[in-house]
Order: sequence, then C-alpha cells, then structure tokens
Amino acid sequence: MFYRPEDGHGLPHNPFNAVITPRPIGWISTRGADGHDNLAPYSFFNGIAYEPPQVMFSCTSGKADRDGVKDSVAQIAETNVFAVNIVEATMADAMNVSSGAWGKDVDEFDQAGLTKGACETIDCAFVDGAPAVLECKLTQFVKLPGEANTLVLGEVTGVRLRDDCIVNGKFDVITCQPLARLGYRDYTKVTELFSLKRPGEG
Repeated sequence: MFYRPEDGHGLPHNPFNAVITPRPIGWISTRGADGHDNLAPYSFFNGIAYEPPQVMFSCTSGKADRDGVKDSVAQIAETNVFAVNIVEATMADAMNVSSGAWGKDVDEFDQAGLTKGACETIDCAFVDGAPAVLECKLTQFVKLPGEANTLVLGEVTGVRLRDDCIVNGKFDVITCQPLARLGYRDYTKVTELFSLKRPGEG
C-alpha cells in the first residue's frame, strides 16, 4: 500500500500514529500567570540534546477558550516554564483523565485525583510520585505548518528521579514501567529490555 497524505489513506483509521511507535508521553504541567495549574499528556514528545539537556513536545490542536492553542501552550507563553512528568504505567487512568478537553479553569491535577509537588528551579507544579520529572524553561516556540501545530522547545533546568527507580546507579525503566503511546487508542508499557554495544565498543 502507498498513499499520499494529501489524498487520504482510505483506511477506517489514520495509520500515521501507528507507524511512529512506541512514543514516549510527556505529561506536561504548566502554571499560568494567574497561578492556575494545568496538566496534559503529549505523545509527540522527546529529548533532543544532551548539553545542555533539551526536550520538545508538539501541540497539534487548539481550544476555543484559548484562541486556538491548548492550555499548556497558552500558559507557557505567559510564564516561559513547564515540567515534563514521566508517566508510570500505573498512572495510565489518571493520565487519560487529564487528556480530556476540559475548560481552561479546570485543574487537571484535581480532576485526576493527583497530588502536586513544587518544582525546585521553576514556578510550576509536578505530579507527586511520578518516576521522573524534568523542569524546563522555554527556549522557543516554532509554528509548524497546519492550523494548530506548535512545537515547544525547552532546556532542562532540574531533574527529579524517584529514589526507588535508581537501581545500581542507573535509572531503571523496568521498575517504573513507563507508559508509551501507540496508534489509535492503544498504549504499551516497558516490561523488558535488551542491550547492544556499538561497533568498536569493548
């Protein structure tokens, strides 16, 4: 099968997301200039640089009560900071609740029954109990082609690791079993791994 996206795929559901899998989920917490907290998951998320450490996430839709962007982007534009919470598989239901199209005045932490922690390097809340949290300052917005596509780039200013996830000096993904997004409404979790050495490594 081959198709040009501009012509449509002809399938019952768009296969694009199912091809690019698994995708890590950035559970983005933000705080507006008015102090209101927001929490939403984004599966177009990843790390993009080591020195300094940097991450990205992409927002691909908007809301009428935010002038065509989502709460996360609107609040980052106000405060220039955000936190990335890594989603543990046991937090899947709470993450799903926070993905709802709630009004801008709804606090998704409360909606999902989550406890807030206070970030160290930025004025923002994080998901208490998350296996890892990346505190970030905005470096730039990039407007992508499409009506509501915004790429958010940030530099990591603080890293929080849950103590039980550090095993033998390494952050252990088997302990926290991070959730990943597949296509459609499907998810998976990390339950096993294997290692490979690069050519030339001893």
